[in-house]
Amino acid sequence: MTPLRLACLGLLGLLPAPAFADAPARPLDLTALIECRQSVGDYDAVAPVVADPLKAVANGLQPLPQTNPFMTEFRLAAPITVFGERAEYITVAGASIMAILDLADPRPLAKRLALEDGVDTPEKFMAGRELVSRDVTDPRTGEALIESVILSLSTVKTHPGKTLAGCTYSLDLPPEEDTPPPGAAPLPGVNPPSAGR
Repeated sequence: MTPLRLACLGLLGLLPAPAFADAPARPLDLTALIECRQSVGDYDAVAPVVADPLKAVANGLQPLPQTNPFMTEFRLAAPITVFGERAEYITVAGASIMAILDLADPRPLAKRLALEDGVDTPEKFMAGRELVSRDVTDPRTGEALIESVILSLSTVKTHPGKTLAGCTYSLDLPPEEDTPPPGAAPLPGVNPPSAGR
């Protein structure tokens, strides 16, 4: 290799990395996530954001004190509209992301969304509907999984006068007696259940 070529290669090492190497991740589409218009792969981007206050703020989420041990709550930098309702607060709980709506009675919204009642008592209301249930294959392990997307509404004792409305994204192992159909769709960018779901 000529000295000139070696010198050029050395100079290349001093140049900054291409801009795309440090490009920030695409902001979360909270409305689409809450309205069940995303996939499990899209929901995987939520966990690192809600776990890091700086990333949360960069995505328009102001972390709030935890009033319920099972929910991580955020105030939105700008309100969003989900299911036709205005939302200023959201919560993340495991595989679920939900808007906290100013609705004392969730029943009219549940009816409008054609949800099936699960619990309907003066103390508690829960309703939901599975929108997606499909066989997928983890591209890294070849493991057969079931991708499930469930739309739900609920009330919670720690938030009187409010309705939680949103989506649960999960990957589950199929029942043992089931065998995956040939050619189950691979799911890009999905973490297997052992990775935290």
